[in-house]
Amino acid sequence: MQRGDQQEKPNLIDLAKAWLKIRYAKPGRVFVGMVHRLDAPVAGLVVLARTTKSASRLSAQFREGRIEKTYLAVVQGRPDQAKGRLVHHLERSGRLSRPVQAGSLHGRTAALSYQVLESGPSGSLLTIHLETGRRHQIRAQLAAIGCPILGDRAYGSDRSLADGRIALLSRQISFTHPTRQSDLAFQTALPEGWPWPSVRTDEDRPLWTIEEYRRDGLILTSLNSG
Repeated sequence: MQRGDQQEKPNLIDLAKAWLKIRYAKPGRVFVGMVHRLDAPVAGLVVLARTTKSASRLSAQFREGRIEKTYLAVVQGRPDQAKGRLVHHLERSGRLSRPVQAGSLHGRTAALSYQVLESGPSGSLLTIHLETGRRHQIRAQLAAIGCPILGDRAYGSDRSLADGRIALLSRQISFTHPTRQSDLAFQTALPEGWPWPSVRTDEDRPLWTIEEYRRDGLILTSLNSG
């Protein structure tokens, strides 16, 4: 997620600080560290830290590959295999990432595993387990096998979704608590408008973006309720 314009658009860090200040009646400045980012059009879970010590320890878990991250994606087409592992070498190219030959000076290894959950005439629903955390990794790797994420025009999708969304969701995250050393696992509900027809609709779904909450006047309501 990107922070956006400070004068007009809400951003996740500032909203988290405001909530913590109200929830715990904190005087003075409030610290929030973002240790896990999402691309702006991606929905789902992120990891925030309330102290610098927690931020440092959680960041170490990410670097060492000890945090489990699972995504859902709706892609155009269908992978050749129902499940598999993708390994590419990705290099930044402007604002995007592109596959390059192994051994390229600026290429970095990107690996993920996927499984096709369902397929239809125009696309497939995939679950994805990340092994590395490269820039735009899922988007670039799925595009490289001819299955761009629905709505991701930057990586080859021929369809757009509302508000520039792409059909990629950070669905589950599990990690070790940075101070208590207990195991934690979180899963988010599918957002409103998730573009897969067989998805259940009886769960309480969040909106897709912060901007939607702002437009609906729900951010101020949530903060005031503490």
